[in-house]
Amino acid sequence: MSAGLRIEHLSVEYAARRRLGRPQGDTHKVLTDIGFTLLAGETLGIVGESGSGKTTLGHAVLRMTPPSSGRILWDSVDLAALDDRGLRPYRPHMQLVFQDPYEAMNPRMSIGCVIAEPLILACGLTRRARRIRVAQLASQVGLDESLLTRYPRELSGGQRQRAALARALATKPRLLVLDEPTSGLDVSLQARILNLLRDLQAEKGLSYLFISHDLAAVSYIAQRTLVLFRGHMMEQGPTDALIRRPAHPYTAALLAALPVPAERKAANSAAEVTRLPPDPGSRACVYYAGCATAQPRCRTEAPIATTLGDDHLVACHYPLHGAARDF
Repeated sequence: MSAGLRIEHLSVEYAARRRLGRPQGDTHKVLTDIGFTLLAGETLGIVGESGSGKTTLGHAVLRMTPPSSGRILWDSVDLAALDDRGLRPYRPHMQLVFQDPYEAMNPRMSIGCVIAEPLILACGLTRRARRIRVAQLASQVGLDESLLTRYPRELSGGQRQRAALARALATKPRLLVLDEPTSGLDVSLQARILNLLRDLQAEKGLSYLFISHDLAAVSYIAQRTLVLFRGHMMEQGPTDALIRRPAHPYTAALLAALPVPAERKAANSAAEVTRLPPDPGSRACVYYAGCATAQPRCRTEAPIATTLGDDHLVACHYPLHGAARDF
């Protein structure tokens, strides 16, 4: 498989305050020195707690959020260096599926019009060709054609998510950024959406950035996983290896928080940590205050990503070497 997307040293900063529309005061780093490669036809899971920078990373890859530094290489073209006009030829190939499909749709437009909108903006099809294409897209995502005349409020959560997928597929993209696509759905609907995503990927060779806090969903759909904490990469590698043998204490803590049977809860529960905050101005590890295995070095020196072999990276001075975890 060829490398369709490569992220190098990507960082995103926001102004802490704004006055009269202009940034003022110190900046706030949302992402710091993120890097990964997404192969054609592959899924990379992006996991972490709320506020870790998952959604910002997805938006930055699509240039919806401007990066402060770094490169976004798409077929060897640096998208981060292009202006809006230069980005136009690439935008149809990279689409976003929002976390809340209802909020992402115009409530005054029928589902058919919602799906057809990108065909008008990007493809320039005739009205008849658009009708045919919309019906094809609805069929591809398992959405009954009779629902195309209804409005978003008249559809269930699963049906709206299928409509959102159909709209994202309208421009025949190569990359989909999926921002919590199964959140808010019950377990059976989650399974159907995940199976649909896998089927579409196998049929069309799509690449996915799958953003989620649900490690069970990530383990089902993603070949590789990137773990974020406060905008920093903690661990990255093959999903199976990362879940069965986590190397970073934060990854282990995420796994320990998963629901488990009562008889296994004590063995998998994360330790409670109370620790003094790092010295002001020091380059401490961002996870120092919550890490159960932190050492004095962690309070003064931020770790750099090191390889554990087999494309497995971890940013930790003292990576874990525990037994494999059943999942």
